[in-house]
Amino acid sequence: MPTLLIFDCDGTLIDSERLYNLAWVDVLARHGLPWTVDDCARRLMGLPLSDCYDVVARALDRTLPADFQDQVFAATDRVFAREGLKVVDGVPEVLESLRQSKCVASSGLHEHVMENLTATGLLRHFGVERVFTVGMVPRGKPAPDIFLYAARMMGAEPRDCVVIEDSVPGVTGARAAGMRVLGYGGNHHDPVALRDAGAEVFEDMRALPALIG
Repeated sequence: MPTLLIFDCDGTLIDSERLYNLAWVDVLARHGLPWTVDDCARRLMGLPLSDCYDVVARALDRTLPADFQDQVFAATDRVFAREGLKVVDGVPEVLESLRQSKCVASSGLHEHVMENLTATGLLRHFGVERVFTVGMVPRGKPAPDIFLYAARMMGAEPRDCVVIEDSVPGVTGARAAGMRVLGYGGNHHDPVALRDAGAEVFEDMRALPALIG
């Protein structure tokens, strides 16, 4: 029986990956990069923002403008306002039922993760002190740093942790940390990629308690 459950945030707890990718499509089109939502998901999903910017700069073969991050944030705000931020179906009741210690380990900026968890009412299931983000560690996903840091801060051994993820970089990082990974494929553009990365893939969040065991 695991002692700690480590949840990714975007796409796992909150149905926000599609919204972020819509924002990326908007910004990149204005810079002459015609990526689709699936292209953005495949190339950027699960990575820290700084790594996303590196990927885009290489694709464009030029340095990004100084206000590029502001453009991304502005586009994200527009998409969130238009589409609305929702929790992944089944998450609230599942979090309520799980009795193990729980925390969040996200590639997002701390202030954004906190805002999104608060706006969706999910923060109460974790608490401020149990939200860990990429700025707290040297390397983001797919490195194992954020998962090892979360386990250490929560007083758990990696072998006693189960990670719930929806991205290939997240699965890769958690496996590198020596943790069991359950890959949520319910909204993933390529669930097979999660399995190939080493996750046990499931499609319905309500199945999570039984899978954890």
